[in-house]
Amino acid sequence: MPPASDLLVDCLEVEGVEYVFGLPGEEIEDLLFSLRDSEITFVPTRHEQGAAFMADVHGRLTGDAGVCLSTLGPGATNLITGVADAQLDKSPLVAITGQGGRERLHKESHQALDVIDVFEPLVKWNTQIAEPEIVPESVRKAFKLAEYEKPGATHLEFPEDVAPEETDAEPIPLRDQVRRPDPDPASVERAATLLEAAERPILLAGNGAVRTRAADSIRALVDRLEIPVVATYMGKGAISDREPASLMTLDSGPNDEAARAIDRADCVVTVGYDIAEHDPEGWNPDLEKTIVHIDYDPAEVDRHYNPDVEIVADVGAALRAIDERIPTDACSLWCRDLHDRLLESVTRPPEESDPTSVRNALPLLREAMADEDVLVSDVGSHKMAIAQSFPTYDPNTCIISNGLASMGIAVPGALAADLSVDGNVVAATGDGGFLMNAAEIETATRLDCGFTIVVFNDNDYGLISAQQDEHRGEHTGTELANPDLVTFAESFGIDAYRPETWDEIERAFADAVPSDELALIELPLDE
Repeated sequence: MPPASDLLVDCLEVEGVEYVFGLPGEEIEDLLFSLRDSEITFVPTRHEQGAAFMADVHGRLTGDAGVCLSTLGPGATNLITGVADAQLDKSPLVAITGQGGRERLHKESHQALDVIDVFEPLVKWNTQIAEPEIVPESVRKAFKLAEYEKPGATHLEFPEDVAPEETDAEPIPLRDQVRRPDPDPASVERAATLLEAAERPILLAGNGAVRTRAADSIRALVDRLEIPVVATYMGKGAISDREPASLMTLDSGPNDEAARAIDRADCVVTVGYDIAEHDPEGWNPDLEKTIVHIDYDPAEVDRHYNPDVEIVADVGAALRAIDERIPTDACSLWCRDLHDRLLESVTRPPEESDPTSVRNALPLLREAMADEDVLVSDVGSHKMAIAQSFPTYDPNTCIISNGLASMGIAVPGALAADLSVDGNVVAATGDGGFLMNAAEIETATRLDCGFTIVVFNDNDYGLISAQQDEHRGEHTGTELANPDLVTFAESFGIDAYRPETWDEIERAFADAVPSDELALIELPLDE
């Protein structure tokens, strides 16, 4: 009979797993050799956090749970940030950690922590695989819950003495995913009545609008009824920013014109919106908005987010039901002129005399990228510029972490994206976030990945400095001293550039982004 480690890997194969990202360790030796003899590729990374970020972004882009693996103790705790990011960003992820033999877990022992207890508040579900016979049920439940709306992270602990035990258990076959029912007709009727009565309705597209593949339903409704759309940072691409109805994201534009538009709106239809993405107090401060909530789950209770109607159902089906109920002339694109001003402002190329800033560089980067190419943004001041000023034309092509909003995600995330999508990939990062997981460049070269890393370098934790300056008129504890990033990148055997003029920056983007080679472009910022 095969060992439990082989059975666990067989279960992963049944789940369709292609990659397991992680670090080796003594307590997962059996599992590593079982992976070696399978169709699954184990990707040794340089840090467990990088492995978890890779699984996180893989899950977000594909809808299939990404898998990360670590040993016990410090390996498990190093996974935590990426696992928590997946949980708050609603990305399907399964974390597997090793553990010491069960005979020593009742007492203090080397590297032994109660990892189940540590992970409990961070995941949808977790368990220890204490017997070989429960491997199939444990793996199937971990993937089912990780991928079920709303998706998130799950965790399996695999003690080293369970792994070699023989078992005749078999993997559990996959079945169709659980699906939400059609929307309640009475709720649809109520929502349609509110929309018809509104003078200035607006649709707020959240993370779930992209995640549930509801973009086609949104676009059909918007095209017919001409309702303007504003997206959260994680909802970018739910509607193409070329569409006249698009007002880009909350807080978009040089004068926050999109924020003023949602302020003027009297009815807000939220689609797949989580309050973790954007505090509703920012767009409903006076509690005066009529709100229609469309999502797979009921709305979180919040003083500033208390919907008049909640449609808890398949998001696409709910949108189609509302679309069928409302006559074409019921709504109007009441802020038609705003779209043109917003898009023109964020696509205008910089003048030669303009300072080197993230916002000025983004039109050139956007021009170098095809619609289907994927940008993975790290967290920092550059993220705010990308969220607000980077036009997005297809769903899941601008990956922004705005649940946990963790620095360090861009480089490992871009690696996962390169393995997951057909288009070109760009990792956009600040110098602070870049050096947190820059070692994963070695992982990328080992896998022969090809993507472009753009580092906006201000030698500072710039977002925090800006916030401190706004609050106190000065900043402290934020300045950095970086190595020569071009030389650093070249030490990994990849091409690296530090263009100085806007013509050179444009040429560097145009050469690197469509290429199949791994490259780094450093942009020292003037402001």
